[in-house]
Order: sequence, then C-alpha cells, then structure tokens
Amino acid sequence: MDTEQIRLQQHYTGQTNWLKWGPYLSERQWGTVREDYSTDGNSWNYITHDMARSKAYRWGEEGIAGISDDKQELCLSLALWNGQDPILKERLFGLTNNEGNHGEDVKELYYYLDATPTHSYLKMLYKYPQQAFPYNWLVDENRKRDKHQPEFELIDTGIFDQDKYFDVFTEYAKQSEEDILIQYTVHNRADHAANLHLLPQLWFRNTWLAAYAKPQILYQGQNTLLIRHPQLGDYYCYADGVAEAILTDNESNNQRLHHSANDTSYVKDAFNNRVVHNNADAVNPSHEGTKAAFWYQLSVLAKSSVVVKLRLSKGKQVQPFADFDEIAAARKSEADAFYAARQTGTTNADEKMVQRQAWAGMLWSKQYYNYNVKRWLDGDPNEPTPPRSRRKGRNNHWKHFVAEDILSMPDKWEYPWFAAWDLAFHCITLAPIDADFAKKQLRLLVSANYIHPNGQLPAYEWDFGDVNPPVHALATWQVYETDRQLTGKDDLLFLEEIFQKLTMNFTWWVNRKDSEGNNIFEGGFLGLDNIGVFNRSAPVPGGGFLEQADGTSWMAMYSLNMMRIAMELALHKPAYESMAVKFAEHFLYIAGSLANLGEDSLGLWDDQDGFYYDVLRRPDCSWDRLRLRTLVGLIPMFAVTVFEEAKWKNLPMLTERLDWFMQQRPDLVNLVSRWKDTKGDQKHLFSLLRGHRMKLLLKRMLDENEFLSDYGIRSISKVYEDQPYQYLLNGDNHQVKYTPAESDSSMFGGNSNWRGPIWMPINYLLVESLYRFHEYYTDDFKVEYPTGSNQYCTLAQVAQALSQRLKSIFLMNDKGERPVFGGHTKLNHDEHFKNYILFHEYFHGDNGKGLGASHQTGWTGLVALMK
Repeated sequence: MDTEQIRLQQHYTGQTNWLKWGPYLSERQWGTVREDYSTDGNSWNYITHDMARSKAYRWGEEGIAGISDDKQELCLSLALWNGQDPILKERLFGLTNNEGNHGEDVKELYYYLDATPTHSYLKMLYKYPQQAFPYNWLVDENRKRDKHQPEFELIDTGIFDQDKYFDVFTEYAKQSEEDILIQYTVHNRADHAANLHLLPQLWFRNTWLAAYAKPQILYQGQNTLLIRHPQLGDYYCYADGVAEAILTDNESNNQRLHHSANDTSYVKDAFNNRVVHNNADAVNPSHEGTKAAFWYQLSVLAKSSVVVKLRLSKGKQVQPFADFDEIAAARKSEADAFYAARQTGTTNADEKMVQRQAWAGMLWSKQYYNYNVKRWLDGDPNEPTPPRSRRKGRNNHWKHFVAEDILSMPDKWEYPWFAAWDLAFHCITLAPIDADFAKKQLRLLVSANYIHPNGQLPAYEWDFGDVNPPVHALATWQVYETDRQLTGKDDLLFLEEIFQKLTMNFTWWVNRKDSEGNNIFEGGFLGLDNIGVFNRSAPVPGGGFLEQADGTSWMAMYSLNMMRIAMELALHKPAYESMAVKFAEHFLYIAGSLANLGEDSLGLWDDQDGFYYDVLRRPDCSWDRLRLRTLVGLIPMFAVTVFEEAKWKNLPMLTERLDWFMQQRPDLVNLVSRWKDTKGDQKHLFSLLRGHRMKLLLKRMLDENEFLSDYGIRSISKVYEDQPYQYLLNGDNHQVKYTPAESDSSMFGGNSNWRGPIWMPINYLLVESLYRFHEYYTDDFKVEYPTGSNQYCTLAQVAQALSQRLKSIFLMNDKGERPVFGGHTKLNHDEHFKNYILFHEYFHGDNGKGLGASHQTGWTGLVALMK
C-alpha cells in the first residue's frame, strides 16, 4: 500500500485520527436556514454578506481556503486586503436568491486543485484583483438583467484583463494528525509591483454563547500564539517572517448591526476596522481573545511571488520551520503516488488532471454540518426566544433531526447545506478513493438522527419534507461493489445495516406516494426542479394529481436495487431471501402499472411515440397524457440489474416464486426482461425494458435533433426549441420550451434549469445502465448511433461514446479550448487560467458551457468515473 492508503487504514481501524482536521469550513454561513431566526423565514435577508463580518454565528463558521477540527471548535482561514477594497476580504462574495437574475450565485474565482482523502495534502487557488472588488457593479448589473439574459460574472467585469491580480495558493501538509503546515504562495501577475495585506486568521466558533466554557488565544511573542480550549486542549500556531499579531473576540458587533451596546470591547469585525480603517483601538492591546490573526504587509514585485508559512501544532515546536519544506514536499509526493495508482486507465495527461481536480473538489467540499432542529425551533437559553410562527414553519416536523457531522456538501458556497440525493452521488464518486468515508456518509443518512421515524429521508435543509429520487440503495450497492473490488472483502455488515433502514424508507414511499394504491407513484419534486409542465412541489392547478413516469421508474429501480442487495445478503444469511422475493414482486407490479394494465389505468408507456409520459388525473376521474419528452421518460432505463447464474442457483425460494409468477401472472412477466434466460457470461437480466422498448427509447435519446448533444444527453428534447410544448388546463396555457442554458422560469427561484441543459448525475446513470444492459446482451445487440447515421454500435460502445462526450466538456479540444469555459478567451488561453477547472452544476445543452453553481463538484465530480 502507498503511504496515503496506510494513513486511511490507520484512521479507519482506530489507530490514529488523520481526519481530525480537514477543509471542514463552510464558504457561506450567512443566508442559511440554520442561522435564520426571522419571523418570516426569509433566510437570505436575516444575515447578509454585509452583516456577516460583524455577526457571530450560532451553528457554523465560514472562510476562504479554510480548515477546522471535526467539531469546528477551532477554525483557520485566509483574509486579504489589496488596499483598495472597502472591506477586508474574509469571505467569498455572492448574490442572494433575490439579487441574481438566475438566483443565488458566488461572484469569485477560486479553484480546488489537489487533495488527499486524509487531507494530509491540500491545495487551493484564490484569484484576488488588485483593483477595488466590484461589489456594487456585480449587484447592480445582475439586478438589471432578466431571466432571458446570462448571469454577469466577475470575469465579465474585465477586472482580470490587464493581469492586475494576485494568484493566492493555499497549501496544507500534515506532519501528523494535529501538526499542520500551512503555506501561502502569492503570485503578482501584474507587470508592476503591488502591495497585499495577508492575514491568516484563527478563531473559535462561539459555543460559549450557549453556556459552554470560553476558550482563549494568547499571544506569546516571537510570532507564536497559544490556543487553549477545554475540549481540544492546547495548540500552538507559529508564523514565519515579519508579521504583527492582532487579537479580538468572536463576538457580534451589536452596535453596528442593531445600534445597541456591545457585550465586549473587542468584536468580530475588529480586523476589518484595524486593517482597512487603521483603527488601532479595534483590537485588544492585551493580545488575548477568541480570534487572532498574523498580519503580513507584503510588497510583491512584478511577475514574482512571495511565500508565507505557518504551523499549527498540538505540541510545542522548538524550530517549527526547520523541516517545513521537507515535510511539505513529502506530502505532495505522496499525493502524486496515491493518484498515480488510481489513474491507470488512461495515459492522457489532460484527462488525469481533470480527474484529479474533480476528486480534489469532492474532498475540499467536506463541511462540518451542525443543525439541531428542536433547539433551533426553541432557541438557545441565553438568546432571544424565536418568533411563535417558527414553530409551524420550516422543518417543524423534523424535531428529531440532529447533525454534528462532517458531510459531503453539494457546493460550500451556493449549497452549503445537507442535500440527500446529491449525497448519494457524492458517495459513488468518493468510493474509489475513500470507500470508508462514503460508507460512513450513507450510514449517517439512515441513522436515527436523520431518517424520520416514519421512514422518510430528509431531502434538503430548506425543506426536509420534500421528496428526492430514491437513489440511496443504488449508491449503497455501488459503494459496496467498489469497496469489494478495491479490498477483495465483502463488507456485509455495512450492506445489511443500510438495507434494514432503507426497508423503512421503501415502505414510506409505498404508503405515502402511491395515492391510488396502483403502484403508480407521484413523488412530486423529485429533484428535477422545473422539468415538468407544472411546479411538481405544489398541487396540480385546478386539482387532481400527477402520476409520474420518473417517480414510478425510480421506484422500480429502487425495488431492483433492494432485491439485488437482499440477494447478496441471502447468499450469506438465508433469511434475507424472502426480502429478495418481496422486492422482486414489487418490481413486477410496478412494471404492470407503467405498462397500461388495469381497467382504470392509462399507463405511462405510449405505443404511438415509443416513450414514457406523465399522466394527469383530474378530479372528475378523467385523465390525460402530458406528451412532453424529457428525461422523465428515459428514467425507466435505470431499472436494470444483472446477476450471475451461480448466485441465481443458490436462491431457490426466489427462483421458485418467480417461476410461480411466470405461470400465474404472465401479463406481468411478459412486460419485463426475460430474467430466466441467460446470456453473455451466464448472466441474468432484470429490467423494466425488453429489447424492443429499449431500442425505441434509445432512438429518441440518441437523436441529435432531440436529446443527444455533443456534450451528453439533454434534459428535454431540442424539438421544443422552435415548437414549445403547450398544454391548456382550466383556461391557462402552460408552455415548456427547450432552454439550453439558464432558466427563464421563476420556478424554484430560477436558480437551476432542467429544461434543456446537461446534468451529470442523470447522464452517469444512463451510461451505467447501458453498461449493465451490455453485460447481458453482449456485442450481439446493436443500435443506431447517432440516430439516422446508419452506424450501428454495441451498447457498451454507446456508453463509452456518451462518456467521452461528457468528459469533453472539461477536456481541451483541438482548438486548445475547454467547452466548460463557454468560449471565454482568457479562461481558455491564458496560462494562469486554462488548466484550472470549474465543475459546474449543469451545462449548456448545445455548447457545454458551465452553468449554475460553479463548484458543484459534489455530483458533477462523477465525471471522474467516466470511462
């Protein structure tokens, strides 16, 4: 094993705690539900970016390129001032949901460049302009633009055009679990010298507001801080070079925020007042407090760089910087060795770089997440009582929910909060580099502190009661399989533990989301925001309900995934075979509902179009198909699993029950794949689709005039670009148009769009499904790719071709450009921009440009797994 792998093994066997420290700091704590104690639940306005520098948070902390311990008692991050800005740059700036023409959006340029799973090595880049940061311009210009115009980004201001900016690289290297080396390398990209104030900051999260013992930071002289905490113990922080230590308290500046008296003379925004406004009285002359910084005033020559070093250690260091360079170089070399062992599938250097940055983004996106819903609803003993309206507001039915954990976040600025279906994909992506962390995340999700007593999984912080696709059994199986391939061991305890909890969740779905008891599932939102004709989180206009092709197909997939897990467990514990039977039967009944069986069931499959559609059930018992071709109609492809003949023979109860079904319910059996037959390498196939229907769906999906883009599969058919889909209901004309970029709808705040763009998680599932089908059908089964080309490919070849299209979003093309950059000249061709990748939330359906949240590596990181 390589050195990093040994560290992982030591950590997960309890020998060490290499994950005690990591990049667990949020990048935006303001504007979150947790910090909102308003009467109206308007989280974005309760604490704003302008207020954030003065407000002590309750539930978590934020910073630039920051780290913390795993309980976020002590935090470290970077602050900067270029001498021009009106404020100290302590946190990333962005727009609220109401300010942006497409919802909330960070307006900064920063990149996660490298990371190891134990965080023994971390590297990040922040680009800081030397001119005044255009805060007001970004707000004003985006407010002027409507939803038909693109977002106005920091790069669009031209502030980087003359290279008058600093590249600030932050690197962390661990000597041991609690001995951390910190290096900041500042490059002046301008052709003239420039000054920069650089302030590494250390502070305690303000837990003493809730009556905990108060910690303390004391300046010891000689660039040394003594950090004393009742739980963490004593740490020391050493700074190299010429710096001034300044200290204050992490307490709210009530005078600035509320025009009321402060509780202390030294408050959270003291460093801003000391550095920017030259107010020496703002900081504590006794050099003690709960927040500290080393203030470096640097002059960086043109086209040159300056290095600043710190060391944070649990014990004293006699010569803290004597072995600094040697340790840092060793950790970087070990990171290279770790990834070299995992990047054997390609020799393409560009592809390796993109993959490594994708995994780095995943690892940097870990965050300490603290949210006790009951305490949040009730309020803290020493704080004002929250308004009574709060008790009937957001998440009031989730009083059991308690999180004090390290979670993988979708995006630590735009989505710095728990999101269940995102997390499932994060686990799949993380499994090849840290399967134990992925397993721990899935365990958390179904733990008593998270899952509702009725079996529902919490959706996301803004509304735990909303409904996301049930992808967690899929994630569990894939993480289990990946772990088995890497270790050669079967972690049946993990599989059994998750399976038992997901059985509760499956039951919740059957009881709560099948209104008519006919195995047709509504689901509602299902994570696809505005993909439908109506807002699927709200009641259907005029009444009735929507029978969803995606909700029902997700449940068919869920059934098969649970059946597959039960089969695996049954090979070791025969009692689970009856559960495999249960989920096999669920799958067959759902297949019948999808396929138009039953006297009063329309069914979701349309023979005329060869596609699956949602069905609207009206209050008068009439019905109508919503003949809108979207990803919803392709999701039935996800319900597929393949298993070996050897395992099939060892499950007699399952095989006998399925034989019974073949005799008694041929109407159901004839709808799905012929599971009794074997093909390929003695494989059995369970799927919603037989070959004929699959070919009909693929004919649509692989048509470049419909779903197939040069960069993957679009979320709706391109045919609606010139001829929008229209549906008349109760006198209102509802319209859906192919919109390949940002949303022109206000649904869900307009901050994401499923009406045209390419989304990585759905594309990943389509690719994986094609590989599963190929395992069974082998090279004998071919389809036209692309549709109309008269070229025929195996399903594996189609999967590989789709993977290549998805990877091409990020890879440099023959023009020396990356489509993700959207044709921007500087991003594509400047040597200090072109190799730094942003893993966006979604991508333009026609040109691959990155859109939405700019750091949603969370699930876009799946590109690292594309073959």
